[in-house]
Amino acid sequence: MAKAAKRNGVGARKKRTMKVHSGDEVQVISGKDRGKRGRVLRVDVKHERVFVEGLAMRKRHVKPSQTPEGVTQVTAGQLGGVIESEGPIHVSNVMLLDPKGRKPTRVGIDREDGKPYRVAKGSGTRID
Repeated sequence: MAKAAKRNGVGARKKRTMKVHSGDEVQVISGKDRGKRGRVLRVDVKHERVFVEGLAMRKRHVKPSQTPEGVTQVTAGQLGGVIESEGPIHVSNVMLLDPKGRKPTRVGIDREDGKPYRVAKGSGTRID
């Protein structure tokens, strides 16, 4: 059990296996972007979140940074303004798209020679 779990008197939470990997095509099934599809950019396994291209957009206001001489840089990273980036979506709110029918499907794990493979439950096709 983790120290924080012992301290709070709560049992350790079971780790969930992430069946969605970066590069997968997913559809959002819940939330403000419900029904939209996109490609997974990255996966945060610790917090069970995925970042989907063009979905759950968040805005961040950034001040322009300056060089030691007091002159503002002209590079894109140093300019100020409003920066939009993808926000996290919980993995339970997205479904993997079946490579065969392009419809949302649940994902199962099949083992062949001891190696796990992801399988679409709807059509039975192998994803990996």
